[in-house]
Amino acid sequence: MGAFKAYDIRGIYNQDFNKETVYKIGFFLPKLLNCKEVVVGRDVRTTSDEIFEALSRGITDSGADVWDIGLATTPMVYFATVHFASGASVQITASHNPAKYNGLKISRTKAVPVGSDSGLKELEMMVLNEPIVVEKKKGTIIKKDAKTPYLAFLAPFVPDTSKLNISFDLSHGMANLLAKDLFGEKPSYLYDHFDGTFPAHEPNPLEEENCRDIKAAVLSNKSDVGVIYDGDADRVMFIDEKGRFIQPDYITAVLGYHYLKSEKGNVLVDIRTSRSTTEYLSKHGAAVHVWKVGHAFAKIKLRELGAIFGGELAGHYYFRDFFNCDSGFLASLIVLEVVADLKKQGITLSSFIDTIIAYANSGEINFKLEEKDKAMDALYERFVTQDKPEKVLDFDGYRIEFPTWWFNVRKSNTEPYLRLVVEAKSNEELQERTDALTAIIKQFN
Repeated sequence: MGAFKAYDIRGIYNQDFNKETVYKIGFFLPKLLNCKEVVVGRDVRTTSDEIFEALSRGITDSGADVWDIGLATTPMVYFATVHFASGASVQITASHNPAKYNGLKISRTKAVPVGSDSGLKELEMMVLNEPIVVEKKKGTIIKKDAKTPYLAFLAPFVPDTSKLNISFDLSHGMANLLAKDLFGEKPSYLYDHFDGTFPAHEPNPLEEENCRDIKAAVLSNKSDVGVIYDGDADRVMFIDEKGRFIQPDYITAVLGYHYLKSEKGNVLVDIRTSRSTTEYLSKHGAAVHVWKVGHAFAKIKLRELGAIFGGELAGHYYFRDFFNCDSGFLASLIVLEVVADLKKQGITLSSFIDTIIAYANSGEINFKLEEKDKAMDALYERFVTQDKPEKVLDFDGYRIEFPTWWFNVRKSNTEPYLRLVVEAKSNEELQERTDALTAIIKQFN
């Protein structure tokens, strides 16, 4: 079934999945997770209400209760799972995808994610194969207020930003639910009302074209920093005062500036992370651990390691202080505290980021091609079998490391792409290596 992915259930609604699928997911979920209640939140997409109705009908027909928290950011659902001691939760969202998409992010007790290796494949088999037998005693839908306690949880992290000039892009998405409660009316806001059709731009700030307006706002407002959230506010990106997009894995180093002053320990990064970031973190006392891309993997590994925090190239930032989950708002509160601290010292965000960057980096390059496995095999043959690298990581595609450069190639878990990241000591070598890798990949178009 095309909507069941590695980390969640997601696709074009009424094409990859529909309300009948959602009903069955709701019906079998309490059995899968052995629970009597499911926290359910939803984003503002135009199809989310219909999905909520079908999901809730399935859950209650199974005999379990729905704890309805209404409109919610995805991290708010994680918070509610723990706060209300629920055995399961579902956020109805397609995160950063275009408006025609929707989906379901599922967690079990303590907000532990349910991914393909931890229940989603089993749930898919139930949906496809098991008969529906409606319980005589149906469950009920109970409304719960998660926003008030979630804001109370975030309150201690809110920094003094009175000396900062900040521009926000709320992307017409779920960031609108909390932003002004946390940051007040003083900052400049773009797209600060809900619209599930996302008329201004797609709610994916990792695509720099979607950051065009926030970049312009930072420059016209003479802001110290720009902040832009994705559709469900589990991810956040930043723009420096020069209007430059900050590659999200560099923000992991910014979080290190905050945390590593008071505590040394494990920090988690994904397999695409720049050496600029890992070297900065190591220099400041972190034991850096590299792991697979994706929240369903990162949260489990963070918990295993007892890591202080973690970060991904896609703009997910995970926190031990937040049940090992990701939160766009918590990340932005901490980054803004750092920006305020730097400003007191007369240091701009751009100059601080420039001290972190020690390598030329391609960012993530996407190739849409059919023969992804053959392309990866060809790269392995050329750069591992023939060239004998210093190090090979093979748990999420390949990260192949040489003394002055490295690359990671991996298949996307959510989209039909082969993704490539290249980094080198100089721009010249970066161009040379990227051209060589691209030439091999394009043979399999």
